[in-house]
Amino acid sequence: MDDGFELRVSDRKGEGIFATRSFKAGEIVMVGTIDKVLEENHSHASQIGENEYVFHAGLISKVNHSCNPDCGIRVNETGAHDFVAIRDIIVSEEITFDYAMRNYGVDYFPKQCMCGSEICRGKITGWKDLPDKRKKIYEGFVAPYLLELDAKYCSEQS
Repeated sequence: MDDGFELRVSDRKGEGIFATRSFKAGEIVMVGTIDKVLEENHSHASQIGENEYVFHAGLISKVNHSCNPDCGIRVNETGAHDFVAIRDIIVSEEITFDYAMRNYGVDYFPKQCMCGSEICRGKITGWKDLPDKRKKIYEGFVAPYLLELDAKYCSEQS
């Protein structure tokens, strides 16, 4: 069965997920399923609440970060993350998302981002460290608990 994506070698990043068919903006590219609830954060964990982390089943953990991603996050009815196309994706294009779309803080990646995007931030960051302009661009494509954490922590700083 062709799910529309497959694991391949990715330039500078080891492995990545690539489209085997086209996707239209707004279309679900990958459906998330929670495989395991974790007791603490991990480099391949997905944050699902303030202090809640999981591993997703399947190839979701192989989707690479980009500062200019083609997918965003939508939380599905199980609490897992679906990847949704932000824009049209063509065959053989790498499927990417911004790790800040699901994690409030990011502590596990090299100092230098390797996404190669023209708008690269230079470092993989979490939601809390994204500029407000980028947060606005990602509206509708981020995990809702990130907005709740922003409201909580921004009001504490006031």
